Amino acid sequence: MTWTTPEVQRPERVSVAEESKALAASLDFQRATFLYKCGGLTGEQLMLRPVGRSTLSLLGLARHLADVERWWFRNHFGGEKGLPWVFFTEDNLEGDFDDGTAESAQGDFEVLHREIAAARAVTEGRSPDDTFSRPNGELADLRWLFLYMIEEYARHNGHADLVREHIDGRTGD
Repeated sequence: MTWTTPEVQRPERVSVAEESKALAASLDFQRATFLYKCGGLTGEQLMLRPVGRSTLSLLGLARHLADVERWWFRNHFGGEKGLPWVFFTEDNLEGDFDDGTAESAQGDFEVLHREIAAARAVTEGRSPDDTFSRPNGELADLRWLFLYMIEEYARHNGHADLVREHIDGRTGD
């Protein structure tokens, strides 16, 4: 039997909440939106690169987002310095987009889900005012990180929408 990405129901948007809950809920909505856009596709479909000469695929985006979650939440905010990238290396900076396969898709999505869970765990109960050092040495707070990741997902959700429409015509917000 061929594996397909699970269909995802997105959570209701939060309209009124204290800051920490509002930021976390907004990021979770963006995360779920990406997973929603991948729902029901096979590994072969996730690998399709239908946009011109671009290497952009839904599988590549999933792999990229897993490493972004790890990099920001675990390496930097959580202080797990030296935690290696999952899908690329210094010698292969495009491995997240170039090296996924139909056979790796299920495991790659499991990694994304694990990294999201780890990100939630490291931020649970933390204040938006809690700070960490960004890679360039600048100080940032958890509020900045949530906003940055919401922006990251929103940008890639636009890419995912375009790719998905080219795969099977499905569109959505």
